[in-house]
Amino acid sequence: MASLKGGDKFSAALQRIAGKATSAETVKVGFLSSATYPNGTPVALVAAIQNWGAPRAGIPPRPFFSNMIAKKSPEWGPATGKLLIENDYDAAKTLAQVGEAVSGQLRQSIIDTNEPPLAPATIRRKGFSKALVDSGHMLNSVGYEVKEK
Repeated sequence: MASLKGGDKFSAALQRIAGKATSAETVKVGFLSSATYPNGTPVALVAAIQNWGAPRAGIPPRPFFSNMIAKKSPEWGPATGKLLIENDYDAAKTLAQVGEAVSGQLRQSIIDTNEPPLAPATIRRKGFSKALVDSGHMLNSVGYEVKEK
């Protein structure tokens, strides 16, 4: 832990930290607008349908994204705070690390989600029974974006 003496030094240190801490504003994690399938379909659309289901189309919900957020989001604030300190209050670097970590959690959730099981016809068409993975395009489209000031 650093210690500071003197009003001018303290003020200068706070100004330096504030400048670094405000270098970036937000991080978005998920399926960015640029992610599309070869036919132009947005990956975010397919991911939303898989997450919440489409009963009229016979697609049950497989809440890989919702479950990941519910399970992992309580860790994000404390981890971000620790990273911010470790990165000497560099917000852009910290948010990039957070984006990378949460992207990994989302990819792992896609891999781990196997319920409900696929319909027999889907298994025959795909040749395997892994839910949420067909070509691997959705899995490989998970990304993040840091918005800097």
